[in-house]
Amino acid sequence: MKAQTNRLTFSQQFFIATMLFGLFFGAGNLIFPIFLGSQAGRNVWPAITGLLITGVGIPLLGVAAQGISRSNGLQEMAGRVSPRYSIFFTCALYLTIGPFFAIPRCASTSFTVGIEPLLGENVNATVLLAAFSCVFFAAVLFFSLRPGKILTWVGKLLTPLFLLVLAILVVTALLHPTDRIADVTPSAAYAAAPFFAGFLEGYNTMDALASLAFGIVVINVIRGLGVTEPGAIAKNTVLSGIFSCLFMGGIYVAVTIVGTRSHSLTVSCTNGGEAFAVIAEHYLGRAGLVVLALTVILACLKTSIGLVTSCAETFTAMFPNGPKYGFWAICFSIFSLLVTNIGLNAIIAISLPVLMFLFPLAITLILLALLGNLFGHDTVVYRWVTGFTLAAALFDFVKALPKAITETPAVSAVIGFADSYLPFFELGLGWICPAAVGLFVGLIFHRTRRNRPAA
Repeated sequence: MKAQTNRLTFSQQFFIATMLFGLFFGAGNLIFPIFLGSQAGRNVWPAITGLLITGVGIPLLGVAAQGISRSNGLQEMAGRVSPRYSIFFTCALYLTIGPFFAIPRCASTSFTVGIEPLLGENVNATVLLAAFSCVFFAAVLFFSLRPGKILTWVGKLLTPLFLLVLAILVVTALLHPTDRIADVTPSAAYAAAPFFAGFLEGYNTMDALASLAFGIVVINVIRGLGVTEPGAIAKNTVLSGIFSCLFMGGIYVAVTIVGTRSHSLTVSCTNGGEAFAVIAEHYLGRAGLVVLALTVILACLKTSIGLVTSCAETFTAMFPNGPKYGFWAICFSIFSLLVTNIGLNAIIAISLPVLMFLFPLAITLILLALLGNLFGHDTVVYRWVTGFTLAAALFDFVKALPKAITETPAVSAVIGFADSYLPFFELGLGWICPAAVGLFVGLIFHRTRRNRPAA
């Protein structure tokens, strides 16, 4: 039994921060920053600033929110809106960071970065992706059904190895760039509004959503080390989040700059996975690409095992009278296998509308949890803010749908209405003003209820 203490040693704090970094660091942390750098060009610094807010700042707040609000997990946090909303949001979030998008993206990125560059030109990539994904998810399921020390030793071995290879690539690319930042012309949205384009690109990392799932993991580890006082748990949770997110932010900046200064190599690339592979082969050569492929595949395998395990455990706990852990693990692995085979570009495109819908709800829930002591975590405030945010987020969801849908008369009319009446909608942030209105109304109701004389 652990001795009770309200302080962690430096080594314990470092271990927790490293663990949290390992939980966050997945496929999206590689492919999106490097592609953002290539696309942003000379506007890379405001774009990086936007990316760091949603890719680092909000995930940090998400971890801190669970510690400060003393919530026992996402379901309890979301339950302050309502029990039904809690089930809906928890399911939606775990499915998004699990079998719907994040897990298939790990497998697809492994193939795009690790396997595809090593293939000849006259091969059927579709067939090979199917074969690779079958082997990949067979391994995922094998270890997911046997949760144990595999994640610990793989994490301790593979994360440092991958970071070593990544550091070699980054340093080499920065010392021998193919382009000057000032000479790279920004493309598309990065020319008009680079900060907001980077802000929305941070959605794709899914780290803000993941922070709501990982916060309780950190809290449980801290409790397991003997810290029992709620204030001390909150303090150590925040410190762990700060350390891990600062490390993540440093990697984002370095990888993004590599993407900008290697722009001419990635002009024909359609996603960050392709760009990463092209840049790695250019700077490290064939041998370096093989080593990089091995570490990327194994790192993504570790992440996928962790996500399948986490999702299966969550659904088992959420539906205690339903199927057991093994059933969920098998279903999530099979579904992820099927989604993987639509390809990385399709996974990214399909996930965008969902992220545009979920992120505003996640951000407002995090901020409400952080500031909840100011209004006693009154349910009425949570409900008004969430209700207004959800309604506005639906418009952002619709706008992010594929063009074949958004260009139909009915959907186009809906988007036109939102564009006319929702401030910042054109920037993908149409939820901000409605959320503020919901907060104002919720606080009025809270104050009215608090000042109402007792019967």
